[in-house]
Amino acid sequence: MKIVPKACAVLGLSVFAGGSWLSAQSSPTTSQTMNPPSAMKSQSDTDKIIATVQQVATAMERGDLAAALATYEPNAHLVVQPGQTVSGPALGEALKGFIAMKPKFTMNKHDVVISGDIALHISPWSMEATDPASGAAIKGGGLSLAVLRHQADGRWLMVTDNPYGGAVLAPPAN
Repeated sequence: MKIVPKACAVLGLSVFAGGSWLSAQSSPTTSQTMNPPSAMKSQSDTDKIIATVQQVATAMERGDLAAALATYEPNAHLVVQPGQTVSGPALGEALKGFIAMKPKFTMNKHDVVISGDIALHISPWSMEATDPASGAAIKGGGLSLAVLRHQADGRWLMVTDNPYGGAVLAPPAN
């Protein structure tokens, strides 16, 4: 048994190890996956947050700009490439560019951390699309980091959407 999980078992704590939350009652060979304590606010809120992120992807796949924009707060920011953000009308123009590529997105895993009326959504994603100018196939992917805010009507809307969150992990260019 590793020292950290053993110490946590003695103290009755949970620890995040190897991509899973291990409870004090878990053994190293039969660990159980748990929600991190901060995400246990409400499963309903977690589901709404994931649905918001999935809505923007499916809206772009359908070519529905209005539905995609409906997932963002009015002053939201979108990272269109590492180091470059847009907001306001430019956010809509950027989404039009993505829609023109007729993308098909895959997001199989979601991690949500909720703190009051703010949430962080993390998800690896991949995309297959078509370059509208040349017809060439495009494949892409990354790590999406989205910050959402709980609205008075119960919805969760994106404040910041960074589909290139993993870019900070890339090795520096030589």
